[in-house]
Amino acid sequence: MLSFLDGGLTGVGWPWMVLYFALAGQLTILAVTIYLHRHQTHRGVDLHPAVAHVFRFWLWVGTGMITKEWVAVHRKHHARCETEEDPHSPQVHGIGKVVWHGVALYSEAASDRAMVHQFGQGTPDDWLERNLYERRSWLGPTLLLIALVTLFGVAGVAVWALQMLVIPVLAAGLVNGLGHWWGYRNFDTDDRSHNLVPWGVLIGGEELHNNHHAFPSSARFALRRGEFDMGWMILCGLQKLRLARVLRVAPTLASVPAEQADHDTLRALLAHRFHIMSEYLRVVIMPVVRDEAERAGASVRRWRRQATRALAFQNRLVGADQRWFARRPTLATVWEFRQRLRELYERRGLCQERMLVALQEWCHDAEATGIRALQQFAERLKGYRLVPHAGSAGS
Repeated sequence: MLSFLDGGLTGVGWPWMVLYFALAGQLTILAVTIYLHRHQTHRGVDLHPAVAHVFRFWLWVGTGMITKEWVAVHRKHHARCETEEDPHSPQVHGIGKVVWHGVALYSEAASDRAMVHQFGQGTPDDWLERNLYERRSWLGPTLLLIALVTLFGVAGVAVWALQMLVIPVLAAGLVNGLGHWWGYRNFDTDDRSHNLVPWGVLIGGEELHNNHHAFPSSARFALRRGEFDMGWMILCGLQKLRLARVLRVAPTLASVPAEQADHDTLRALLAHRFHIMSEYLRVVIMPVVRDEAERAGASVRRWRRQATRALAFQNRLVGADQRWFARRPTLATVWEFRQRLRELYERRGLCQERMLVALQEWCHDAEATGIRALQQFAERLKGYRLVPHAGSAGS
């Protein structure tokens, strides 16, 4: 009996337990990013029922999470991002609380049954879900604990505990916390999402969080040269085996010479608005801020970082930023045109024709400012076009 508790049925040493933990942890992460996130929440991919159920079963065993609750909490995060209603924004709750108490924030949000019903539509509602996975969510982790103790002895308890921490640490803490706090940004989204690193290996591609917020329904998170998305690579393999079908991938943005913005330009702006606003920051605002700081002298150069951050993250200027910008006509102009472009793509209630007229007026007025960086941006904007991804079944 003592021998059994010492090494379990397998009698293997810690290297094999580490190997099991690494494989089990990666399977859990892939189940979250492929099944819960890309398939159930955003419908960017359609999984074969057998594959979907393997992931669903493993999540029940390895986490005890309920599909409908996870989907609802994440959809609300996108719908109410960085507001008081966001379930886990570090801008609202503080980075420390989201990183260290992300599970508590998730549980609090999931306990709101009205919210779960509102945002959790379309998730599995079969007999297994109602009578086993949802009603007895505690049973899966309990069975896993018994299995690991049987296999590895007393050490199986430690392996089980570590496996239970994979999602709380890597998803609830790292992605939800640091993913809205630190890293780099490819897209000037309306939230504070960041890409943690360009190589999405440890968390199955979820490291590319800013890319995901720019194109939530895209099944592929790696959108720039040099970025890697492990979840996407697995999906490509499943698609080749006819076990998955990619439905939506972010379209590529191209630019061709054009005399005037047209409906293709407008479609490109609406689809790639965050990329275009990021380009505006890089090729218009940054050069103007740099030139203004150099002309102003050392006494106000300290404002350069604050000015850039204000223009990148704020919808309006306040306090000292407002006064400093007001004294610099060129900077005030590029700020005004940024706001006009933003208002254009946010006014979704307008008909396409009126939006197109507004876009054409924006380009004309930008070219008439005499600000070279703004003129060049407007010239390029007129020629933006969408290039659909060959592997997607829809847009």
